[in-house]
Amino acid sequence: MRIHLVAVDLDGTLLNSAKQITETTEAILRSARREAGARIVLATARPPRSVMPYYRHLELDTPMINYNGALVYDPTDNRILLHRPLGVKVSWQIVSLARRTYPEVLVSAEILDRWYTDRVDQRYLTETGRSFQPNVVAPIRTWLTRSVTKLLLLGEPARLTVLADVIRQALPHQVSVVQTEDVLLQVNHPTVSKGQALRTVAGELGVEREQVMAIGDNANDVSMLEWAGIGVAMANAAPRALAAANFVAEHHDADGAAKAIRDLILHGLPKS
Repeated sequence: MRIHLVAVDLDGTLLNSAKQITETTEAILRSARREAGARIVLATARPPRSVMPYYRHLELDTPMINYNGALVYDPTDNRILLHRPLGVKVSWQIVSLARRTYPEVLVSAEILDRWYTDRVDQRYLTETGRSFQPNVVAPIRTWLTRSVTKLLLLGEPARLTVLADVIRQALPHQVSVVQTEDVLLQVNHPTVSKGQALRTVAGELGVEREQVMAIGDNANDVSMLEWAGIGVAMANAAPRALAAANFVAEHHDADGAAKAIRDLILHGLPKS
């Protein structure tokens, strides 16, 4: 069946190691839209503000999946299609547990498209943190008063791995915890996933599951690789993503995601 929607992760997938979209990748994506009518959806752990430069560069007109699926946002009309945040009570439980287990851990919260924290450490910054300043730097009690789109816990990798297990054991079925980078734990509502968000986007665009291709490289991409009609993992992908995929693309530094789109979508078009 012809692919009408391509959901593609950013870091480690569409972007190369320099966090850029190459000319080759851009040309293939534009061809897929023009020649095959494919809708390109960016599906990422990043907040909207960190995705918009790539969205504008590619001149997209689709909803985007942010925060691993906790938010589905349509920039074309500034509309929120899905928002699944953590409640205040469970957010406080996580923060209290994290600071008891690992007192030096950095705690940040993303609430819609705003960043709140009580302190910043230059050793531990996400890609978004290197590009944007916090909206609020203040004691946690002053801003953790509303539901949180995503909690971020940053620190030493080994201590975060222990902390992730502690949180999962203390709050089973109440949170989703993913360590996608060595220095970062991402904590979301337990029903949040890129797969569920992709289903929302496909429904909004009137696309059947069998007409969807998803491309990713990490544990937070597994649900959308499994949900899509075609799941593609990068050669540089984590083992769980590789196991969930139907196809393996070349490395993200070799335009692998775009080449998968070319090979699986454009090369299947009838010749005129």
